[in-house]
Amino acid sequence: MSGGVRVSQQFFDAYDKVMARWPEGTERLDVATPYGTTCVHALGPRDAPPLLLLPGGGATGATWFANTGPLSAAHRVYAPDLIGEPGRSVAAPDRPIRTVADLAGWLDALLDGLGVPEADLCGHSYGAWIALQYALRGTGRVRRLTLLDPTRCYAGFAPGYLLRALPMLLRPTPGRVRRFLDWETRGADLDADWLALQEAAAGFRGARPVTGRLPVGDAAVPVRVVLAGDSRAHDVTRVAARAGAAVTVIPGVSHHGMPQQLGSELAELLA
Repeated sequence: MSGGVRVSQQFFDAYDKVMARWPEGTERLDVATPYGTTCVHALGPRDAPPLLLLPGGGATGATWFANTGPLSAAHRVYAPDLIGEPGRSVAAPDRPIRTVADLAGWLDALLDGLGVPEADLCGHSYGAWIALQYALRGTGRVRRLTLLDPTRCYAGFAPGYLLRALPMLLRPTPGRVRRFLDWETRGADLDADWLALQEAAAGFRGARPVTGRLPVGDAAVPVRVVLAGDSRAHDVTRVAARAGAAVTVIPGVSHHGMPQQLGSELAELLA
């Protein structure tokens, strides 16, 4: 159950199977916020610099299984399930997240609950949009910002991507999720447990994601943009030209496969 929404046991079995791929010593923390209880997976020395990882839309904190071992060598890693998205976070029934201000309030409360005054933020796709919006508010709680193939931060979605995604968005089924991911990742050999989790998430009925115009302004913190060279989500060249930040394009990497395809390389990019 998540936010009053019934979720199949198949989803939680798939979720736990991916979490079993995380390194030994991973902790699960349930952090109370005004918007609900946030499930956070934590790993690494408690006195190391904190790093908050925000997954893409439709993904979970479990998605970072290929990155957290190397990342935790130099960071205290925190990977939450987004409120209202698939996962083990439980949304408050009387206070949904509906605006960018709500997202910022949730992140403030999450960092407070973790006892983290400030942190490095790394977000993928929709998680990158959330991270950038939060940094632009100038809360003083973001030290550095890393955006992994950020969607709707510097350019809109590619029309072909939206057209391909439409059947899955209108009536998500495991088969439609798999066909869409096969297309976007160009048939890449993706992790079977992760694919099973994405398919199982098709039955999750969460809150409508917060959307809005492209963010305006420059974050008052160092920003690094890492783009997937094979991304079909947007025009990679256009995003790189508009980012106005340190940009790295990783060839042979797709948008949806990016976290696992980067693997230990993500730790090198964040060093």
